[in-house]
Amino acid sequence: MTTRKRKKPTLILMGAIVLTVVSFFAVMTTLSALKAQGTSGETVYVVVESGDMLSDVTDTLEAQQLIGMKLVVELYARFENITDFKAGIYKVDRGWDAKTLLMYMTDAANTQKNDIPLTIIPGDWAKDVAATIAEVTDFSVEDVLALWNDTAFLTELDTQFTVITPELLAIQNARVKLEGYLLPETIFINPAWDLKQITAKILEQTEKVYTENQALFDASELSVHQLFTLASIVQFEASKESDMKMVAQVFYNRMAIDMRLQSSVTVCYALYTYNSWEDCESNHELVHPYNTYQIDGLPPGPIDNPSEIALLATLQPTPNPYYFFIADVYGDGTVYYAKTYAEHLKNVEKYLR
Repeated sequence: MTTRKRKKPTLILMGAIVLTVVSFFAVMTTLSALKAQGTSGETVYVVVESGDMLSDVTDTLEAQQLIGMKLVVELYARFENITDFKAGIYKVDRGWDAKTLLMYMTDAANTQKNDIPLTIIPGDWAKDVAATIAEVTDFSVEDVLALWNDTAFLTELDTQFTVITPELLAIQNARVKLEGYLLPETIFINPAWDLKQITAKILEQTEKVYTENQALFDASELSVHQLFTLASIVQFEASKESDMKMVAQVFYNRMAIDMRLQSSVTVCYALYTYNSWEDCESNHELVHPYNTYQIDGLPPGPIDNPSEIALLATLQPTPNPYYFFIADVYGDGTVYYAKTYAEHLKNVEKYLR
Protein backbone atom coordinates (compact mmCIF):
# COMPACT_ATOMS: atom_id res chain seq x y z
CA MET A 1 0.00 0.00 0.00
CA THR A 2 1.46 3.34 -1.09
CA THR A 3 1.27 6.26 1.33
CA ARG A 4 0.86 9.75 -0.21
CA LYS A 5 3.07 12.53 1.08
CA ARG A 6 1.23 15.16 2.98
CA LYS A 7 1.63 18.68 1.54
CA LYS A 8 -0.57 20.52 4.00
CA PRO A 9 2.20 21.57 6.43
CA THR A 10 4.24 22.95 3.50
CA LEU A 11 1.27 24.94 2.22
CA ILE A 12 0.61 26.30 5.68
CA LEU A 13 4.24 27.36 6.00
CA MET A 14 4.18 29.06 2.60
CA GLY A 15 0.96 30.83 3.51
CA ALA A 16 2.49 32.03 6.76
CA ILE A 17 5.51 33.37 4.91
CA VAL A 18 3.35 35.21 2.37
CA LEU A 19 1.21 36.65 5.15
CA THR A 20 4.32 37.79 7.00
CA VAL A 21 5.73 39.46 3.89
CA VAL A 22 2.42 41.16 3.11
CA SER A 23 2.09 42.31 6.71
CA PHE A 24 5.64 43.67 6.65
CA PHE A 25 5.01 45.74 3.53
CA ALA A 26 1.66 46.94 4.91
CA VAL A 27 3.37 48.14 8.07
CA MET A 28 6.16 49.82 6.11
CA THR A 29 3.64 51.53 3.81
CA THR A 30 1.68 52.76 6.80
CA LEU A 31 4.75 54.08 8.58
CA SER A 32 5.95 55.81 5.43
CA ALA A 33 2.57 57.47 4.87
CA LEU A 34 2.32 58.70 8.44
CA LYS A 35 5.87 59.97 8.94
CA ALA A 36 6.93 63.58 8.35
CA GLN A 37 7.36 64.30 4.65
CA GLY A 38 9.54 67.39 4.94
CA THR A 39 12.20 69.21 6.89
CA SER A 40 11.56 70.51 10.38
CA GLY A 41 11.55 74.29 10.60
CA GLU A 42 9.99 74.89 7.18
CA THR A 43 6.50 76.25 7.72
CA VAL A 44 3.55 76.43 5.35
CA TYR A 45 -0.07 77.50 5.62
CA VAL A 46 -2.96 75.07 5.36
CA VAL A 47 -6.52 76.28 4.83
CA VAL A 48 -9.47 74.28 6.19
CA GLU A 49 -12.73 75.56 4.78
CA SER A 50 -15.99 75.50 6.70
CA GLY A 51 -17.64 72.12 6.13
CA ASP A 52 -14.46 70.36 5.02
CA MET A 53 -14.56 66.62 5.59
CA LEU A 54 -11.60 64.32 6.26
CA SER A 55 -11.11 63.70 2.53
CA ASP A 56 -11.04 67.46 1.86
CA VAL A 57 -8.38 67.98 4.51
CA THR A 58 -6.23 65.11 3.28
CA ASP A 59 -6.59 66.41 -0.28
CA THR A 60 -5.15 69.72 0.90
CA LEU A 61 -2.35 68.06 2.86
CA GLU A 62 -1.49 65.82 -0.07
CA ALA A 63 -1.44 68.74 -2.51
CA GLN A 64 1.05 70.52 -0.27
CA GLN A 65 3.13 67.34 0.07
CA LEU A 66 2.65 67.19 3.83
CA ILE A 67 1.50 63.57 3.98
CA GLY A 68 2.28 60.29 2.29
CA MET A 69 -0.35 57.96 0.85
CA LYS A 70 -3.71 59.70 1.28
CA LEU A 71 -5.77 56.52 1.75
CA VAL A 72 -3.52 55.26 4.56
CA VAL A 73 -3.70 58.61 6.35
CA GLU A 74 -7.49 58.64 6.09
CA LEU A 75 -7.77 55.10 7.47
CA TYR A 76 -5.47 56.04 10.33
CA ALA A 77 -7.45 59.23 11.08
CA ARG A 78 -10.71 57.29 11.23
CA PHE A 79 -9.15 54.60 13.44
CA GLU A 80 -7.88 57.29 15.83
CA ASN A 81 -11.13 59.27 15.50
CA ILE A 82 -9.31 62.42 14.34
CA THR A 83 -12.00 63.83 12.08
CA ASP A 84 -13.40 66.91 13.81
CA PHE A 85 -11.52 69.62 11.96
CA LYS A 86 -12.02 73.33 12.66
CA ALA A 87 -12.20 75.85 9.83
CA GLY A 88 -9.38 78.34 9.62
CA ILE A 89 -5.83 78.95 8.49
CA TYR A 90 -3.10 76.90 10.14
CA LYS A 91 0.61 77.56 10.12
CA VAL A 92 2.17 74.09 10.18
CA ASP A 93 5.66 72.61 10.06
CA ARG A 94 6.77 70.28 7.28
CA GLY A 95 8.61 68.28 9.92
CA TRP A 96 5.37 67.22 11.62
CA ASP A 97 4.05 63.70 11.13
CA ALA A 98 0.49 62.99 9.97
CA LYS A 99 -0.94 62.55 13.48
CA THR A 100 0.51 65.86 14.66
CA LEU A 101 -0.84 67.65 11.60
CA LEU A 102 -4.32 66.17 11.92
CA MET A 103 -4.56 66.80 15.66
CA TYR A 104 -3.35 70.38 15.23
CA MET A 105 -6.22 71.17 12.89
CA THR A 106 -8.87 69.93 15.32
CA ASP A 107 -8.15 72.80 17.71
CA ALA A 108 -9.56 76.19 16.70
CA ALA A 109 -7.08 77.85 19.08
CA ASN A 110 -4.35 76.99 16.57
CA THR A 111 -5.87 78.99 13.70
CA GLN A 112 -4.31 82.20 12.49
CA LYS A 113 -6.52 84.95 13.87
CA ASN A 114 -6.00 87.79 11.42
CA ASP A 115 -4.52 86.58 8.18
CA ILE A 116 -6.61 85.54 5.18
CA PRO A 117 -5.35 83.74 2.06
CA LEU A 118 -4.86 85.56 -1.23
CA THR A 119 -4.11 83.28 -4.19
CA ILE A 120 -2.59 84.53 -7.43
CA ILE A 121 -2.84 81.92 -10.20
CA PRO A 122 -0.07 81.57 -12.81
CA GLY A 123 -1.05 83.61 -15.85
CA ASP A 124 -3.49 85.83 -13.96
CA TRP A 125 -3.80 89.34 -15.31
CA ALA A 126 -3.31 92.22 -12.89
CA LYS A 127 -7.01 92.98 -13.12
CA ASP A 128 -7.73 89.39 -12.00
CA VAL A 129 -5.46 89.83 -8.99
CA ALA A 130 -7.15 93.15 -8.24
CA ALA A 131 -10.53 91.39 -8.32
CA THR A 132 -9.24 88.75 -5.90
CA ILE A 133 -8.06 91.47 -3.52
CA ALA A 134 -11.42 93.23 -3.82
CA GLU A 135 -13.20 90.01 -2.80
CA VAL A 136 -11.40 89.77 0.54
CA THR A 137 -10.98 93.46 1.42
CA ASP A 138 -12.98 96.68 1.29
CA PHE A 139 -11.00 98.00 -1.68
CA SER A 140 -12.45 98.10 -5.19
CA VAL A 141 -10.76 96.80 -8.33
CA GLU A 142 -10.45 100.40 -9.47
CA ASP A 143 -8.66 101.34 -6.22
CA VAL A 144 -6.12 98.57 -6.70
CA LEU A 145 -5.40 99.23 -10.37
CA ALA A 146 -5.09 102.97 -9.78
CA LEU A 147 -2.39 102.37 -7.18
CA TRP A 148 -0.54 99.93 -9.43
CA ASN A 149 -0.35 102.64 -12.08
CA ASP A 150 0.55 105.43 -9.68
CA THR A 151 4.00 106.80 -10.53
CA ALA A 152 4.71 108.06 -7.00
CA PHE A 153 3.91 104.65 -5.49
CA LEU A 154 5.93 102.79 -8.11
CA THR A 155 8.85 105.09 -7.35
CA GLU A 156 8.55 104.08 -3.69
CA LEU A 157 8.63 100.43 -4.71
CA ASP A 158 11.74 101.07 -6.81
CA THR A 159 13.59 102.09 -3.64
CA GLN A 160 12.18 99.17 -1.64
CA PHE A 161 12.60 96.25 -4.07
CA THR A 162 15.58 95.54 -6.32
CA VAL A 163 13.36 93.64 -8.76
CA ILE A 164 11.49 96.87 -9.50
CA THR A 165 13.61 98.90 -11.91
CA PRO A 166 13.39 102.31 -13.60
CA GLU A 167 12.58 100.46 -16.82
CA LEU A 168 9.24 99.45 -15.33
CA LEU A 169 8.53 103.04 -14.30
CA ALA A 170 9.20 104.23 -17.83
CA ILE A 171 6.71 101.90 -19.55
CA GLN A 172 4.48 103.68 -22.03
CA ASN A 173 0.98 102.46 -22.94
CA ALA A 174 0.88 99.91 -20.11
CA ARG A 175 -2.53 98.69 -19.07
CA VAL A 176 -1.19 98.08 -15.54
CA LYS A 177 2.44 98.92 -14.82
CA LEU A 178 2.84 96.26 -12.14
CA GLU A 179 1.60 93.60 -14.57
CA GLY A 180 4.07 90.72 -14.54
CA TYR A 181 5.53 91.39 -11.11
CA LEU A 182 2.67 89.95 -9.03
CA LEU A 183 4.26 86.53 -8.72
CA PRO A 184 1.67 83.72 -8.50
CA GLU A 185 1.53 82.34 -4.97
CA THR A 186 -0.78 81.98 -2.01
CA ILE A 187 0.08 84.67 0.49
CA PHE A 188 -1.65 85.70 3.69
CA ILE A 189 -2.74 89.25 4.30
CA ASN A 190 -4.32 91.10 7.16
CA PRO A 191 -7.68 92.64 6.20
CA ALA A 192 -6.68 95.73 8.15
CA TRP A 193 -3.74 96.42 5.84
CA ASP A 194 -3.88 99.20 3.29
CA LEU A 195 -3.26 98.56 -0.39
CA LYS A 196 0.40 99.54 -0.19
CA GLN A 197 1.01 96.92 2.48
CA ILE A 198 -0.85 94.25 0.51
CA THR A 199 1.12 95.07 -2.64
CA ALA A 200 4.42 94.98 -0.73
CA LYS A 201 3.49 91.57 0.66
CA ILE A 202 2.90 90.24 -2.87
CA LEU A 203 6.17 91.71 -4.11
CA GLU A 204 8.13 90.10 -1.27
CA GLN A 205 7.72 86.76 -3.04
CA THR A 206 8.74 88.26 -6.37
CA GLU A 207 11.82 89.80 -4.75
CA LYS A 208 12.68 86.47 -3.14
CA VAL A 209 12.61 84.61 -6.46
CA TYR A 210 14.63 87.38 -8.11
CA THR A 211 17.35 87.48 -5.45
CA GLU A 212 17.60 83.68 -5.31
CA ASN A 213 18.22 83.62 -9.07
CA GLN A 214 20.02 86.93 -9.49
CA ALA A 215 23.09 85.27 -10.99
CA LEU A 216 20.92 83.95 -13.83
CA PHE A 217 19.28 87.34 -14.31
CA ASP A 218 22.69 89.04 -14.38
CA ALA A 219 24.04 86.53 -16.91
CA SER A 220 21.24 87.24 -19.39
CA GLU A 221 21.59 89.71 -22.24
CA LEU A 222 18.04 90.85 -21.48
CA SER A 223 17.21 93.29 -18.71
CA VAL A 224 15.20 92.26 -15.66
CA HIS A 225 12.10 93.90 -17.10
CA GLN A 226 12.58 92.21 -20.47
CA LEU A 227 12.99 88.83 -18.79
CA PHE A 228 9.74 89.26 -16.86
CA THR A 229 8.08 90.32 -20.10
CA LEU A 230 9.33 87.30 -22.04
CA ALA A 231 8.46 84.97 -19.15
CA SER A 232 4.89 86.27 -19.20
CA ILE A 233 4.58 85.32 -22.88
CA VAL A 234 6.11 81.90 -22.18
CA GLN A 235 3.62 81.43 -19.32
CA PHE A 236 0.69 82.18 -21.62
CA GLU A 237 1.98 80.03 -24.48
CA ALA A 238 2.84 76.80 -22.64
CA SER A 239 1.48 74.84 -19.70
CA LYS A 240 4.24 72.28 -19.09
CA GLU A 241 7.67 73.22 -17.78
CA SER A 242 9.40 71.27 -20.56
CA ASP A 243 7.46 73.19 -23.21
CA MET A 244 8.09 76.50 -21.45
CA LYS A 245 11.84 75.89 -21.76
CA MET A 246 11.47 74.97 -25.44
CA VAL A 247 9.16 77.90 -26.26
CA ALA A 248 11.47 80.36 -24.52
CA GLN A 249 14.33 79.23 -26.76
CA VAL A 250 12.15 79.58 -29.86
CA PHE A 251 11.62 83.23 -28.96
CA TYR A 252 15.34 83.70 -28.30
CA ASN A 253 16.03 82.16 -31.71
CA ARG A 254 13.66 84.63 -33.36
CA MET A 255 15.10 87.63 -31.55
CA ALA A 256 18.62 86.57 -32.56
CA ILE A 257 17.75 87.05 -36.24
CA ASP A 258 15.49 90.10 -35.71
CA MET A 259 12.39 88.04 -36.51
CA ARG A 260 9.16 89.22 -34.91
CA LEU A 261 7.88 87.10 -32.05
CA GLN A 262 4.42 86.83 -33.64
CA SER A 263 2.86 85.43 -30.49
CA SER A 264 -0.92 85.23 -30.58
CA VAL A 265 -1.13 85.50 -26.79
CA THR A 266 0.14 89.07 -27.06
CA VAL A 267 -2.88 89.71 -29.29
CA CYS A 268 -5.06 88.36 -26.48
CA TYR A 269 -3.58 90.97 -24.16
CA ALA A 270 -3.96 93.68 -26.77
CA LEU A 271 -7.65 92.76 -27.10
CA TYR A 272 -7.98 92.44 -23.31
CA THR A 273 -11.48 91.02 -23.76
CA TYR A 274 -12.05 87.98 -25.96
CA ASN A 275 -14.19 84.85 -26.11
CA SER A 276 -11.70 82.21 -27.27
CA TRP A 277 -8.16 81.71 -28.53
CA GLU A 278 -9.56 81.96 -32.06
CA ASP A 279 -10.26 85.67 -31.46
CA CYS A 280 -6.56 86.17 -30.81
CA GLU A 281 -5.57 84.17 -33.89
CA SER A 282 -7.90 86.17 -36.13
CA ASN A 283 -6.74 89.62 -35.03
CA HIS A 284 -3.08 89.63 -36.00
CA GLU A 285 -3.59 92.91 -37.85
CA LEU A 286 -4.71 94.72 -34.70
CA VAL A 287 -2.64 97.86 -34.28
CA HIS A 288 -1.52 97.87 -30.66
CA PRO A 289 1.84 98.34 -28.91
CA TYR A 290 1.56 94.89 -27.32
CA ASN A 291 0.76 93.01 -30.54
CA THR A 292 4.01 91.25 -31.48
CA TYR A 293 2.73 90.64 -35.00
CA GLN A 294 2.88 94.39 -35.48
CA ILE A 295 5.93 95.39 -33.41
CA ASP A 296 9.57 94.35 -33.40
CA GLY A 297 10.96 92.61 -30.35
CA LEU A 298 9.24 92.40 -26.99
CA PRO A 299 6.12 94.35 -26.01
CA PRO A 300 6.55 97.28 -23.57
CA GLY A 301 5.86 95.07 -20.57
CA PRO A 302 4.54 91.72 -19.36
CA ILE A 303 1.17 90.43 -20.58
CA ASP A 304 0.34 88.44 -17.42
CA ASN A 305 1.92 87.43 -14.15
CA PRO A 306 4.31 84.54 -14.80
CA SER A 307 5.10 81.79 -12.31
CA GLU A 308 8.53 81.06 -10.93
CA ILE A 309 8.62 78.04 -13.26
CA ALA A 310 8.06 80.25 -16.31
CA LEU A 311 10.73 82.68 -15.13
CA LEU A 312 13.27 79.90 -14.65
CA ALA A 313 12.35 78.40 -18.03
CA THR A 314 13.06 81.79 -19.60
CA LEU A 315 16.35 82.07 -17.73
CA GLN A 316 17.39 78.48 -18.54
CA PRO A 317 15.75 77.53 -21.86
CA THR A 318 16.31 74.25 -23.66
CA PRO A 319 18.60 74.81 -26.66
CA ASN A 320 16.84 73.97 -29.92
CA PRO A 321 16.94 74.98 -33.61
CA TYR A 322 13.25 75.87 -33.95
CA TYR A 323 11.55 79.11 -35.01
CA PHE A 324 7.89 78.00 -34.97
CA PHE A 325 5.55 76.08 -32.68
CA ILE A 326 1.87 75.30 -32.26
CA ALA A 327 -0.14 73.55 -29.56
CA ASP A 328 -2.68 70.86 -30.40
CA VAL A 329 -5.58 72.70 -28.76
CA TYR A 330 -8.08 70.15 -30.08
CA GLY A 331 -6.15 67.21 -28.70
CA ASP A 332 -3.97 66.71 -25.66
CA GLY A 333 -2.21 70.08 -25.86
CA THR A 334 1.04 68.66 -27.21
CA VAL A 335 3.32 71.38 -28.62
CA TYR A 336 4.82 70.76 -32.06
CA TYR A 337 7.93 72.58 -33.22
CA ALA A 338 9.27 73.42 -36.66
CA LYS A 339 12.45 74.85 -38.16
CA THR A 340 10.83 76.33 -41.25
CA TYR A 341 7.56 78.04 -42.06
CA ALA A 342 6.71 75.24 -44.52
CA GLU A 343 7.07 72.65 -41.75
CA HIS A 344 5.01 74.87 -39.46
CA LEU A 345 2.18 75.08 -41.99
CA LYS A 346 2.12 71.30 -42.18
CA ASN A 347 1.71 71.14 -38.39
CA VAL A 348 -1.07 73.72 -38.53
CA GLU A 349 -2.86 71.75 -41.22
CA LYS A 350 -2.49 68.52 -39.28
CA TYR A 351 -3.39 69.68 -35.78
CA LEU A 352 -5.45 72.87 -36.07
CA ARG A 353 -7.71 72.24 -39.06
